[in-house]
Amino acid sequence: MAEEVIVATIGPADAQAHLRNGLAMGANRAIHVVSDQPVQPLTAARVFLKLVEEEEPGLVILGKQAIDDDANQTGQMLATLWGRPQATFASEVQVADGRATVTREVDAGLEVIDVELPAVITTDLRLNEPRFIKLPDIMKAKSKPIRSVALEELGVDSGDHLKTTTFAPPPKRSKGVMVKDAAELVSALKSKGLL
Repeated sequence: MAEEVIVATIGPADAQAHLRNGLAMGANRAIHVVSDQPVQPLTAARVFLKLVEEEEPGLVILGKQAIDDDANQTGQMLATLWGRPQATFASEVQVADGRATVTREVDAGLEVIDVELPAVITTDLRLNEPRFIKLPDIMKAKSKPIRSVALEELGVDSGDHLKTTTFAPPPKRSKGVMVKDAAELVSALKSKGLL
């Protein structure tokens, strides 16, 4: 049983509304790392590491992947920087005796792994359904503390070296070609330089 639940985010000032939702769902307090610039996965992991070092949590739960870049990297990077085990794509988590048993979805089906706590877990969509937020909980959330800290105050070097230089849609697909037999297929592939 968790003694305290802390929600955290990295984002612009208007991200506090999302933290208030987390508080209304039952979190005790929130931390808002304010940044008006997009944050790449390694920088996010470094920020979360600073928060982990301050708070010393027994379990860190992150989403599977970001909605902005779809990267699926921050949880794995945080676990590596922190030097703690990780369990990704969790669809079920059971915590007991200083360990977490995690059922994760993989290409071949389900896999169950056991990790020592503290650990980093990234969640799959099917882990749980968020609580319905009731009006009294929304009112209580308004009095719960949100600590705001500027990204620069944490002393994290962004190290963001990735830049989008250009992007373009893929070329339009050409019409398919009907072939009579395998020999004609091989010939057509060779003529296009595919074999």
